Amino acid sequence: MRRLATPQDIDSVFALYMHEKVVPFLGYDPMPLEDFRAIYRELLGGGSFYVYEHEGRIAGFYRAVRYPGRVQHVACLGTLAVDPAFHGQGIARAMVTEAIDTLKAAGVKRIELFAESDNATALRFYDKLGFEREGTLRKFYKRAGDADYVDEYVMARLFD
Repeated sequence: MRRLATPQDIDSVFALYMHEKVVPFLGYDPMPLEDFRAIYRELLGGGSFYVYEHEGRIAGFYRAVRYPGRVQHVACLGTLAVDPAFHGQGIARAMVTEAIDTLKAAGVKRIELFAESDNATALRFYDKLGFEREGTLRKFYKRAGDADYVDEYVMARLFD
């Protein structure tokens, strides 16, 4: 079940965000909870950060932002993660499918997202959901402790 995240969700979101299997593919390097609070306030402030609950706990989260003006028919999915304890149980598919259906019902004609070129699992997942690679942002992503930069793929799915 999807719902808007609340301030009370910070501990669960933080634990998932900083999980060793999740944090390499989100926008920030590992940090203490106190440093994460400002990031979390920003996520909540947009009114577009959702948590997905399963079996009474937060199993994942994502952000869905519609662009304004001439591109209001476009939404960007991001800050997307699923608790590794739920991997292989269809949570990611259910969560993203629900997000897509909600955005389509609201008139969105294009959903885009960004995925690191070394995140093979996510790339296969997005391919299966009908997202296509549209471009590459070369040397876009740099994780603390890594010597090299990682390319970021721009992916999108279009609707009639």
